[in-house]
Amino acid sequence: MASAARQPDMSPAEWEARQQLAACYRIFDHFGWSELIYNHITLRVPDEENAFLINPFGLLYSEVTASNLVKIDIDGHVLDGSPYPVNRAGFTQHSVFHRYLADAHCIIHTHTTAGMAVSATQEGLRPINFYAAAFAGRIAYHDFEGVTIRPEEGERLIANLGARRIMMLRNHGTLVMAKSLPEAFLMQWMLQRACEIQVAACAAGTPVEIPADVIAVHQRDLAGVQLPVGVGVPDFQAMVRLIDRTDRSWRD
Repeated sequence: MASAARQPDMSPAEWEARQQLAACYRIFDHFGWSELIYNHITLRVPDEENAFLINPFGLLYSEVTASNLVKIDIDGHVLDGSPYPVNRAGFTQHSVFHRYLADAHCIIHTHTTAGMAVSATQEGLRPINFYAAAFAGRIAYHDFEGVTIRPEEGERLIANLGARRIMMLRNHGTLVMAKSLPEAFLMQWMLQRACEIQVAACAAGTPVEIPADVIAVHQRDLAGVQLPVGVGVPDFQAMVRLIDRTDRSWRD
C-alpha cells in the first residue's frame, strides 16, 4: 500500500500497518459488519513492544483513516497524542488476548446479525455447511457476563479460549484472532458466511450435519486451495482493490 501522508516521526512499518487496518475497517463497512461506532479491530504495531492500533471511539467505520487510528499501549494509554478516546469495553477485551497471546497480532470483534444469532443458540456453530466444516472442533465458547469492562473476566476469557483462536461470545458476538490482519480477515469472512448459512438453513428446514470423517478430510485439504502468498492475503488485496474504486480516503 503506497504511503499517502506518513508523519515524519512514524516508521514506514507503522504507516503500512495503519493503512492496512484502515482498509480493513472500510471493508467491514462495505460488508455491513459495522455496529454504529462500536466493535473493534486491533493490530499490533510492527517492531514495537506493546503498541497497538485501534479505531477512534466515536467515528463510524466509514470515517476511519490511517492517520486517525489511535496508537495505545497494552494498558490503554494513548501513545500518539490522538484527540480521540478509546472504547473501554473494546480494549479491555482485546488487551487480554494481546497481552497473553504472542500470536494474536490482529483481533476482530463483531456484532453481526448472523454471528450474534448463532452465538445465542445452545448448539453454537454447527457443522452443516462448507464453511462451518472448516471450524469444527476449532471454536471456543465463553458465556455472557455483561459488557466487557471488568479486568477479572480476562482470566476466564483466556481459560475458555485455550489453544483456539476463534471464539463465540455467547449471546454477544464473535471474536477472531490471527498472526496477521489478512488471515484474521479471511477467518472472519468464513465465520460470517458459516453463520449466515446456518441461520438460513435452520429457517428452511432440518439441517444435515456433515460426518466427522468428511470434516477431517475437508480440513486437511483446505490448505491446498490457497494461493502460496500467505493466508488471506489475496482475499484481502482483492477487497482493497474493490473499496479503492469508490473511496481512497482511508489511505490518508
